Amino acid sequence: MKIGVLEGLLFVTGEDGLTLDDIEKLLEVSNEEALTLIEEYKKSLETESRGLKLVYLGNKYKLTTKEEHKEYYELLVDKTVSSTLSQSALETLAILAYNEPISVGQIDEIRGVSSRDMVRKLLFRGLIDVAGRSDLPGKPMLYKTTDKFLDYFNLSSIDELPKIEINEEMSEEEKDLFISKYKEEN
Repeated sequence: MKIGVLEGLLFVTGEDGLTLDDIEKLLEVSNEEALTLIEEYKKSLETESRGLKLVYLGNKYKLTTKEEHKEYYELLVDKTVSSTLSQSALETLAILAYNEPISVGQIDEIRGVSSRDMVRKLLFRGLIDVAGRSDLPGKPMLYKTTDKFLDYFNLSSIDELPKIEINEEMSEEEKDLFISKYKEEN
């Protein structure tokens, strides 16, 4: 049962991963038990019928896809990525473009919903990229738009984005949709 919980925890944390200490605390097991669970889970993923593998990077355990399946992931990008963006993708991109660099947590606060999956999709499509890490607690990753974003929207630079006029008649909530109170200064 604990292997299933470990798998779920690793899935939920995504690219953030889990430290050995995290696993011990969350599963309420000793260091030795945690290492045994990790090793058992890692071995269960080694079969040909599994598409994921467990890696240890940056002092954290993370799930990744297997390199031998790379050609299929590339096909997915080529075949299924449509040329249009969903409303939530456009919303996420707008928040990001007007507030870059920005973390997923900051985007979530502005949107009022989780944006983690949307950020992954935008990264996958190459419209955004990692811009470094924030000085905020936990050092979350910061994201910025890419040249592909500029091409997609026919812009020479991010400075060509339409200016947003904020008038006094707008509520504070409406203003927050356009201006992030977390914008980091360089």
